[in-house]
Amino acid sequence: MAFLLKYYKNVMANPAQKKLDCLYRLSAVLSHPGDLEKALHDTLELLHQHLGFSRGAISLLNSRTGRINLEAAYGLSPKEKARGSYGLGEGVTGRVVETGRPMAVPKISEEPLFLDRTGTRKGTGEDISFLCVPIKAPENDLPGAGASAGQAKSLGALWVDRPGLAQSDLDQEVEFLLLIASLIAQSVARLEALRLEEENLRLKSQLTTRFSSSNLIGHSEAMYEVFALIEKVVRSKTTVLLRGESGTGKSLVAAAIHYSSQRAEESFIKVNCAALPESLIESELFGHEKGAFTGALKAKPGKFELAQGGTIFLDEVGSLPLEAQAKLLRILQERELERLGGERTVKVDVRVIAATNRNLEKALEDSGFREDLYYRLNVFPINLPPLRERKTDILLLADHFVDKYSREMDKDVRRVAPQALDRILSYHWPGNVRELENCIERAVLLTEGQTILPEHLPPALQAEAPAMVTSALLTQAVAELEQGLIKASLERTGGNLAKAARELGITQRMIGYKVKKYGIDPKPNS
Repeated sequence: MAFLLKYYKNVMANPAQKKLDCLYRLSAVLSHPGDLEKALHDTLELLHQHLGFSRGAISLLNSRTGRINLEAAYGLSPKEKARGSYGLGEGVTGRVVETGRPMAVPKISEEPLFLDRTGTRKGTGEDISFLCVPIKAPENDLPGAGASAGQAKSLGALWVDRPGLAQSDLDQEVEFLLLIASLIAQSVARLEALRLEEENLRLKSQLTTRFSSSNLIGHSEAMYEVFALIEKVVRSKTTVLLRGESGTGKSLVAAAIHYSSQRAEESFIKVNCAALPESLIESELFGHEKGAFTGALKAKPGKFELAQGGTIFLDEVGSLPLEAQAKLLRILQERELERLGGERTVKVDVRVIAATNRNLEKALEDSGFREDLYYRLNVFPINLPPLRERKTDILLLADHFVDKYSREMDKDVRRVAPQALDRILSYHWPGNVRELENCIERAVLLTEGQTILPEHLPPALQAEAPAMVTSALLTQAVAELEQGLIKASLERTGGNLAKAARELGITQRMIGYKVKKYGIDPKPNS
């Protein structure tokens, strides 16, 4: 180590060979400690043998509580050790940890900061020197517990009692203790990093296990982020907006949120807004009274009333017509509704989980979605990654679906052949998890033995992948087509934006936006 070589040159110029030997012994003790407490205790034992101090201790900062507690001590009883707790800036130890600078107290009787909280010096008649140095995290290692630079780097402190020393001796001892503290810091930082990694893996495992019952399967970082967001929101009533491509599992996430929440025993109502005819959407969602429209022979509660006390999942919420959006906004704001054809206000206690694969921001620009509703829905967005961005989950999902459909079909299909796995892994999965599930279901159905072979896969996975069209080229082609259609319509309507908009099936505001965007002159050529 560089600092040991530097210290070796200094120490060889004086008779302090013991200190050099101590450093080498300590580096061996702290290089691979299996038990941090034992390693710190052995460190103090070695220091006592080489320095001959009467008392010494290593205190570490608890980043959660902000307290500095004794982790290992020499010359202190268990009761004295338990009393040695400080806050940041409190006493000499607290000041050293807070500032990240060492302190050498020639006489403890003359230092007002010295608190003797352990009570070990009371009645001894000793007027000893007290040396305390910070244990600092290696550069770019552990995050700190506080805001200041010194505090952010301090992991704790090392202190020793020494018989009264001259100032020159104090300076030498502090320099040596700083070297010891740097060795301790590396060991503490390494073990803390391992502890954090183990804790992270444990939490990830808990999240995966908790939500696997909802068929939410994944060990990729992208899915761990989804699991973590679900964990944060399940205990609240907050409105959730699930965003992602078709087939990414938005309905599974909605179910996981509901069945992990306090509303799990109540109704979970699912509504596919895109599948409802526009004329029936309001009746289905908000209910209707008898005689509200032709065929309304009796009053009927809507999905929101049926979900009372529970959760309603509005899939493809971006497909709702504007009038229904206004009524949904009222429910989100006021928690009340009126049935179609009715005048009575119905109070509802329903959690709303919405989902969409549409670009709602683009829909806002085109006046296809209400801005106020957008902000009411977008309180807690969860973005579901497409399958192509979670390649590490594909094999896990494939195995899950093989097992699922083997049991459903009462077959003994157990695995996917390596050649078939290569096709599965190289495919881009535009239909995401739903497409993968359909693919495996088909393969299990076709398989006669225990192994899925390449010929059991759909033709799309067997054919050579066509040349990919880049998104830039596609965007350019769409823009050119759009401009051509608008120009041709304006020529036919004599530059009348309203007529051209009706002809193209878009709003006048939208065609005005497109004309401006593409720099089109609406006047027909003379």
